[in-house]
Amino acid sequence: MFDNIIKYFKLNKVSLFLTLASSIFYYVIAYHFQRTEFLKLLILFFGLFFFCFKIVQFKKFNFKFLLFCGVFFRLIFLFTLPNLSQDFYRFIWDGELVSNFINPYLYIPNELIKQANLVIDNSQELFNGMGELSPKFHSNYPPLNQLIFAIAALLGGKSILGSVIVMRIGIILADVGIVYFGRKLLKNLNLSPHLIFWYFLNPLVILELTGNLHFEGVMLFFFVWSLYLVSKNKWQLAGVIYALSISIKLVPLLFLPLFFKYFGFKKSVFFYSIVGATTILLLLPFYTSEFISNYSETVGLWFSNFEFNASVYNVVKKIAVSYFDAKPWELIITYGKITPYLIIGMVVLFSLFRKNQKLSVLITSMLWVLSIYYLLSATVHPWYIIFLVLLSVFTRFRYALIWSGLVILSYFAYSNPNYIEHLGILSFEYIVILGYMIYEIATVYNKK
Repeated sequence: MFDNIIKYFKLNKVSLFLTLASSIFYYVIAYHFQRTEFLKLLILFFGLFFFCFKIVQFKKFNFKFLLFCGVFFRLIFLFTLPNLSQDFYRFIWDGELVSNFINPYLYIPNELIKQANLVIDNSQELFNGMGELSPKFHSNYPPLNQLIFAIAALLGGKSILGSVIVMRIGIILADVGIVYFGRKLLKNLNLSPHLIFWYFLNPLVILELTGNLHFEGVMLFFFVWSLYLVSKNKWQLAGVIYALSISIKLVPLLFLPLFFKYFGFKKSVFFYSIVGATTILLLLPFYTSEFISNYSETVGLWFSNFEFNASVYNVVKKIAVSYFDAKPWELIITYGKITPYLIIGMVVLFSLFRKNQKLSVLITSMLWVLSIYYLLSATVHPWYIIFLVLLSVFTRFRYALIWSGLVILSYFAYSNPNYIEHLGILSFEYIVILGYMIYEIATVYNKK
């Protein structure tokens, strides 16, 4: 047996070295890193990207090895608090409210923290951890996400780290589920099953989902499960699962019109009805007369009040401020009002004029719709790109992988106390992304 172990190590020494190096890099980010250390982050992250590329390249047909690596890298983060995002404090806050049967859509933290008999465990630490922005607004996390927060609060043992561990385990299991259904979907599309590991081992996915506790992974688990069911013509159940995805994050709503050509008129009506009915059922426990106004107001703020890592918006702002004396705080409100109409128009065009009758074309349409949406958006946080990474796995386009590597440059803003972005860095990021995107468009469509 010992001889077999020695032989295994000799045959796999490069892959094992890359795995060990990756583990060390993830450990440093998890336990010995502050988000103000921008250069350190770049070195570690780009190193991890290189290691990921080589591991998948060398072991793409060794499913167990790649699955083990992905799970092991995630488990490194299990017992630490996120250090690149503070959103988890709001997650736990909302979970405490829901677990005590308090509607998180009706009260803002700034109001609740003043109550003497507040039932939230660790309330002051959670409130302080949120920062200045989040406590001003009602919760914008959909119902099923709130349920997960509540479970984490209940099982967390009145401990912030305990709640984090519960949420983290759920996110890891969701990613494993994505591998399971993603491989099945790839086979149904006549694509190599190993491609799912470009998602599962992607450093951005591991850092932002398991590391920083963003729930895009849970949303994507339901989303890819639903697409797999669609590929098996189990569209009724797919509608239910798709609604679960929407009830984690709202982004899949954007794709609903694209299904029209795929299903045809009659099936589309039933599919949309199933999605709508399931979504409403999940909303009912939280519904009050104030819910719609509070929730829509909070979601609307993301279009008209915030800006981060934007591409088109930064160009518009530069031209408007430099040549038309526009006021930035007024411009973003106007831009935020126009953007939804542009996005709706784009979705309609992709729904009417793309040949979405084939599932492969439908998924590619989703990729382009979401890519254009992010290019137009004034706020593009790094974890947003993860949805593009997963969609790209099922298409012939790989620009999303480039984007997932370069989006880390946006963290430069956290390296200074005023959170000021560097337009030169953002320009480099998007010039490379758009350049590679144009190259792929020319290459892929010229081969048709």
